[in-house]
Amino acid sequence: MAVANGYSHGVLSGNTLYLGGQTALDAEMRIVPGGIVEQYRQALSNLLTTLAEAGGVPSDLVNVTIYVTDIPEYQAHGEEIGAVWGELAGPIAPTMAGIGTSGLWQPEAMIEILGLAVIPDERLIRPASV
Repeated sequence: MAVANGYSHGVLSGNTLYLGGQTALDAEMRIVPGGIVEQYRQALSNLLTTLAEAGGVPSDLVNVTIYVTDIPEYQAHGEEIGAVWGELAGPIAPTMAGIGTSGLWQPEAMIEILGLAVIPDERLIRPASV
């Protein structure tokens, strides 16, 4: 899994992939503009990219935790956020938790998503070096 600034985006233990928290950082390492729905899309995309690097697919997700800095804003856009989930992850329904927080590592980040996945042996891609 990719390593950035002293942490891993994902750590594989057996068939279990622990997905580190992903905010809405883009390729230039900037939080995407536009609000909670756009940030949710980017953060979820980042999480699913790490999952795919290990051979996983969205249906391998067993748990997702979403941290938000503005719960009422998240709730107000729940239908749009649900549509983004459906578009990127499909109809799966892992266990989930939504947690309000006063701030995230990047001050402009409104959302951070982390997850846990179990990937079947036949699709599992183990890192070349440990």
